[in-house]
Amino acid sequence: MVAQRANTNPAGRVSSLTDRDRPQLTAGQPASAPALRGVRVALLNFREPGQSVAGGAEEYAWQVSVHLVGQGARVHFVTSREPGQPRAERRDGVELRRMGNRYLVHLLVPLWLLLRRRRFDLVVDCMNGIPFFAPVVVSRRTRVISLIHHVHDRQFYAFFSRRIARIGCFVEGPVARLIYRRCLTVTVSESSATELRERLRWLAPIEIVPNGSPVARPIARDAVPGDPAVVYLGRLVGHKRVERVVALAADLAGDWPGLHVHVVGRGPEFGPLAARANEPDVAGRVHLRGFLSEADKNAVLSGARLNVTASEFEGWGLTVIEAAALGVPTVAYDVAGLRDSVRHGVTGWLVRDGESLADVVRLALKELGDPRTRARMGVACRMWAREFTWGKTGASMTELIATELEKSGSGPPSRGVAQ
Repeated sequence: MVAQRANTNPAGRVSSLTDRDRPQLTAGQPASAPALRGVRVALLNFREPGQSVAGGAEEYAWQVSVHLVGQGARVHFVTSREPGQPRAERRDGVELRRMGNRYLVHLLVPLWLLLRRRRFDLVVDCMNGIPFFAPVVVSRRTRVISLIHHVHDRQFYAFFSRRIARIGCFVEGPVARLIYRRCLTVTVSESSATELRERLRWLAPIEIVPNGSPVARPIARDAVPGDPAVVYLGRLVGHKRVERVVALAADLAGDWPGLHVHVVGRGPEFGPLAARANEPDVAGRVHLRGFLSEADKNAVLSGARLNVTASEFEGWGLTVIEAAALGVPTVAYDVAGLRDSVRHGVTGWLVRDGESLADVVRLALKELGDPRTRARMGVACRMWAREFTWGKTGASMTELIATELEKSGSGPPSRGVAQ
């Protein structure tokens, strides 16, 4: 899958950049030569995958970093630091640099980059609501790519006071729009690109590079309690609204008295969810699995009849594709990102305006009660999931980076290694 450029011209039309329009990655080099040999990249991200509440955005950034290393680049992944984590380490060939907590990271990372502004050929600035302002601090020769998974404006109001939320929206919108107007922007879905253009009035050209997905390996289908069993997979944080999934055990008890809900993941909402799971209307039918190994996670996921996500703020929905790879369809809200990762009526169902999560899950379980429908959707899910691999994601990002460097005339640097 190649990246698609979504540019809005004055007439309002959207054009796509096809493979024929692209310069070759390794012109004049053997096909086996690393495309980014000697190129120095700084990737700035709010978190890294080893942290307690890391999610799909962190996995995306890390998978891209590892792929770039495989293409010969020297990658510094610069991020926040949780208590007990080392300030620096090397993992999978990537140089990890950690600094500051969830708030100070947005001050310390730009300062770190400012002191090394001439040591990198390209910076990938991941904007998780608040950017790192790389274009302001790097040298003119250094290219910057902005990576945005989804627009956060409503999310600010969900978790902060009105005054703080207004500041966040101002930074994400007018401030970032001007600072990054000359920087290529990457997002992960067509609907996220639409939100950038329509809600933030984004000025920069946009490329769509979808998430990948881990290869689904054969696993034993152990029995999972529940007839049917419903699963939630992901971080246990407020904006994921996991309590809505837990409540399904009560909401659908009349139709499905044997329904059990399995929650797989970790995060700060574990305690409140555990308390809710002990309440009489759902007690014994909600299972908080915590953080599981890949094999155990897949065993629970593949044993469920339906995957449910209740988040209304997603750029894509990485767990949707993880479930699909195991033949499990998803119910999700019809919001930016999820409306791209879930193919309504084919690989799952979308909760539209005027519908409740419980009503759509009830419909989905009724349809999946037919073995032929379940088998047909399982096949469709697996075929859909095969479209997305981290190799394709990394290759598309490699191509974009090579193109950006070609525009600037930059070659591999000859300076010392950044520390």
